[in-house]
Amino acid sequence: MSAQVIVVPGGGCAQYAEHEAEPVAEWLTGLGLGIEASVFRYPLGVRHPVPLAALRAEIRRLRAAGADRIGLVGFSAGGHLAGLAALAADGDVRSAVQFAVLGYAITSMETETHRPSQDVLLGEDAPPELRRATSLDALVTPSAPPFFLWHTAEDPYVWPEHTYRLATALAAHDVPHTVHVYPHGPHGLGLAHGAGEASTWTRSAATWLAEQTAPATPFGRH
Repeated sequence: MSAQVIVVPGGGCAQYAEHEAEPVAEWLTGLGLGIEASVFRYPLGVRHPVPLAALRAEIRRLRAAGADRIGLVGFSAGGHLAGLAALAADGDVRSAVQFAVLGYAITSMETETHRPSQDVLLGEDAPPELRRATSLDALVTPSAPPFFLWHTAEDPYVWPEHTYRLATALAAHDVPHTVHVYPHGPHGLGLAHGAGEASTWTRSAATWLAEQTAPATPFGRH
C-alpha cells in the first residue's frame, strides 16, 4: 500500500511560489513515512473549473499508477485548489482525496481578502452564486476527508478568517480536523524555517500525516 501526496504551490493563480513546491515535496519524502510526493503545477491565469479539472486528472493518473491513499498539501491559492479537489465531489471514486493539509489557504471566494486571485479564477464580475459554489466552507459535508489547517494571525494578504471559516464548517459536520493559528508570521511562509513558533507546523503536520498514512481500507478513512 502506498501513500501519494500532491503538493500544490500558491502564487495567486498567476505564478508558482517555488519555495512551496519541490522543497515541500522533499520534506514529505524525508519524513520516513513511506510517502511519495510530487509537485503539481496547475494551469495559471485560467478560469474555474480548468485548474480543478487538471488536478482531478492528476489524482486519477496517480491512482491508476497504484497509489492507494492520496493526500494534498496546498498553500494560499494552491490551498484553495487543493481544498476544492478534496471537497467538491465529482462522483468519481478515482479522484477521491483521503486527507488534505492547507497552509494559509484562500478558502472563501466571498470575502474581500486577496481579490486578485478571485478575479483571476472567477472573473471580476463573478455572480454571488459562483463565489459561494467555490467557497470551501460551503462544500463541506460529513463525508469530507480529514484536514490539517494552519495560518498566522498576522497574515495581511489572506486573513486567518479563511481558516476559521473552513474549520467552523468542518466542526459543524463532525469532520476530523486540526487547526493551528500561530501569532506571528507573514503570508507565504512555506516550510517556515526560522519563523519562530510558526516553524513548528511541520512537526505537528508530520505527526498528523503519520496517522493519515497508516494502513487503511482504500478510499476510506482509517
